Amino acid sequence: MNDIPSPVPAPLPGAAPPPLSRAFYGMPMFATLLVADLERTTAWYTDGLGFINLFTMPGPRGPALVHFRRWQFQDLLARQATETFTVGTGCSLSFAAVYDELDDLAERARTHGAGQVDGPADTPWNTRDLTTVDPDGYVVTFTAARPVDQADPAFSEQVRRLSEEQRATGE
Repeated sequence: MNDIPSPVPAPLPGAAPPPLSRAFYGMPMFATLLVADLERTTAWYTDGLGFINLFTMPGPRGPALVHFRRWQFQDLLARQATETFTVGTGCSLSFAAVYDELDDLAERARTHGAGQVDGPADTPWNTRDLTTVDPDGYVVTFTAARPVDQADPAFSEQVRRLSEEQRATGE
């Protein structure tokens, strides 16, 4: 691992998501989505997926941009389209999650009903993923490490060996 602490909790039974931060900070990475209906998108991300609306930037004809946040450094901006647009293909966004929250998050999103929900489902790379599609067609996946007792030991060993090799070669 490294010396920079991560806000993602260890994959242990009963792990809780980190506390929500409403602080303003320089974001090391964020995505901006162009959307057809900013109000509909805001409802999906806040009511359906549990993000907060950190702030809304006003525009000449109503809100122009909404800054969503889930955990620290999980920032997402949505901008009201003022021109015709086509959602890009092959783009998906992934957010870290806690294993025990995925079932509730899936139910919350299904209950909201504005987007699509698939999973959660285990992956071959020792995660459990919940994949959603928002009302504009953007794919958003929440991925959580599986607890050790539910992980594939062969894959875990392969990752451990690769990490040791990289550390030994300085790569």
